[in-house]
Amino acid sequence: MLSLDEIRKRLKEYDGIPVSFMEVCGTHTGEIARNGIVSMLSPKIRLVSGPGCPVCVTVASYIDRLLKLSCRERTCVVSFGDLFRVKGSRLCLNDIRGRGGRAEMVYAPENIISLAEKEPETEFIFAAVGFETTAAVYADLMERLIAFKIRNIKLLTALKVMPPAIQWVCENGSGIDGFIAPGNVSVVTGSEIYRPLSEQFGIPFAVAGFSGEELLIAVYSLLKSVGKPKVINDYPYAVTEEGNRMAQKKIAAYFEPCAAAWRGLGMIADSGLKLKREYACFDAGSESLCEDAQYNPSCRCAEVLVGKISPTQCPLFGTVCQPQNPQGACMVSTEGSCHNWFVNRRKR
Repeated sequence: MLSLDEIRKRLKEYDGIPVSFMEVCGTHTGEIARNGIVSMLSPKIRLVSGPGCPVCVTVASYIDRLLKLSCRERTCVVSFGDLFRVKGSRLCLNDIRGRGGRAEMVYAPENIISLAEKEPETEFIFAAVGFETTAAVYADLMERLIAFKIRNIKLLTALKVMPPAIQWVCENGSGIDGFIAPGNVSVVTGSEIYRPLSEQFGIPFAVAGFSGEELLIAVYSLLKSVGKPKVINDYPYAVTEEGNRMAQKKIAAYFEPCAAAWRGLGMIADSGLKLKREYACFDAGSESLCEDAQYNPSCRCAEVLVGKISPTQCPLFGTVCQPQNPQGACMVSTEGSCHNWFVNRRKR
């Protein structure tokens, strides 16, 4: 097994065919930028950020529905912080709070229960956005709502699953030679979930942890395996082949697959999760939220999300669009490609 120093040396000195690897996890995007991983690689190794930031891929109609609900009498929308700054067709949740709407920020889904207990006459709508990892948390929340007979909490879901989005990227000409698979999602799904995609497209997947060292190892694993259908688990102390069966069972108890709309990708079959019919009373109207719109029509977030352009190729990046004045979702979220490229001064 090579030492980390030798891996660094080989990645820096690589002089083979140009390759492009995509990290689909927003947290990986942030760690790659913070650790200066790109500066440690040969110019012939290109890292591309993919559609793995849940806030970034949420469509405008979902935000617009939250805004409408927040203005309804005796209703409060509850969400995590990043979503408050994402624009719908015109406004964001931060805007609506100054226009008579009610929206509260929480740090964990269970925080909504204490809010609901204090105000039983108010209906609380949780903005349930995320991937497989977060879906397990919302399944836990559903379990508690049912067990404690809490009826003034509902979910507006925009939950998504990762493999169909990766398949979309592969089928739509992004020219990706391998994927750094998301470590947090893989804890739930297991590493073998990527096997069918790897074999279908003849490309490697490397499941990675979140330190700079782990990400370098994953990049090297992909480089060694270019052109081969292979799944490498470089995060073995947290990820198994089969994943967390208990979490999978709990998700399946409350949610079922559905078509979902992705910013930049459109509708993708079986790429979302919705509440099962028997739990429809907990749904705040999640169906048909597929319309998308750019708050600023010059924003090119959609192309950034699928690796067609880098953030610096967007005409708004770093000028009109900055973290203090985001024009698109990729600059809003701390996991977004544009945000991380700007904050960490990533150039390539």
